[in-house]
Amino acid sequence: MKLNCITVDDEPPALGLLNTFVEQTPFLNLMGQYANGVEALQAIHSQSIHLVFLDIQMPDLNGMELARIISQTNSLVQTRIVFTTAYNQFAVEGYKVDALDYLMKPFSYEEFLRAATKGKNHFELAENNLQENCMFVKSDYKLIRVDFDSILYIESFKDYVKIHLTPPAAPIITLSRLKAIEDKLPPSRFLRIHRSFIVAIHKVDSISRNAVSIGKTTLSVGDLYKDAFKELMGV
Repeated sequence: MKLNCITVDDEPPALGLLNTFVEQTPFLNLMGQYANGVEALQAIHSQSIHLVFLDIQMPDLNGMELARIISQTNSLVQTRIVFTTAYNQFAVEGYKVDALDYLMKPFSYEEFLRAATKGKNHFELAENNLQENCMFVKSDYKLIRVDFDSILYIESFKDYVKIHLTPPAAPIITLSRLKAIEDKLPPSRFLRIHRSFIVAIHKVDSISRNAVSIGKTTLSVGDLYKDAFKELMGV
């Protein structure tokens, strides 16, 4: 599993060292570097970020304030914080905002790698626990949990995907490609039947030669998908 991360520090040498450590670590993907908490918060809201390597003493919005905002607004799969600071008096506050780790400057690559590996283990465990029952998609700058049992079908448009759910739940719209969503779904429970449609197999009410019906909705089966559809459905 590769983790998306950002680095945040108002001191250029410290920020440069953090970036070097991230780039040395194969399972980390550096999505951005920021000199203040305001820019970092904007990045977290607009991207899927797993780890934030975060200094505490910064102007405008300091690291502890940023961590409080993240802990209050994150979804179930949280962006996790690793504090990087020269001041040990913030350690207790760090635990209050559920920081993953607390690195005291100056720290070695070995110490950095230990904290990064803790993050990797955290997200792999969370993914293993959830992947059989749900997925998370980004919508309205948040990660939204979508239970597989609640999905009726998934519809693709040019630049986004609409996930239709069992009523009364409203559809979820996410900026994504259908293939990216398909890769998150268990193939035993979902079937691509068209370039624009994936259906939940257990929600199909009836099937015909060229279409499936889910409730009052009829969806066409594309020519490229007919063989796989017939094999799975036994028609």
